[in-house]
Amino acid sequence: MDDAATADAATPSDEGVMKSVADGMRDAAATATEHAAKVRAAVEDAGPKALRAVSRATYTTAYTISYGFVYASVFIARSLPQDNAFMHGLHDGGVAARDALTGGE
Repeated sequence: MDDAATADAATPSDEGVMKSVADGMRDAAATATEHAAKVRAAVEDAGPKALRAVSRATYTTAYTISYGFVYASVFIARSLPQDNAFMHGLHDGGVAARDALTGGE
């Protein structure tokens, strides 16, 4: 066979291969672009989600501690005898603290 004949015979299949490669590259580029957009959206959404999670955990921790402290304090205060100098001092101190915060209203 002649080299020119071989080149002419190989041309149609080479064009098909090149078209197939070009189609594959185009599909890969489109898929990569779509994936990059999804990753970008996920990263942008992760920040606010993490902030909400930390905020919720902080709120829950503070609520639990304060509820436990206040509930325990009230329980102990109610279980002590009420008519004595210590309880009168706690009451008067609480009234003074409230007046200081509200301006004596």
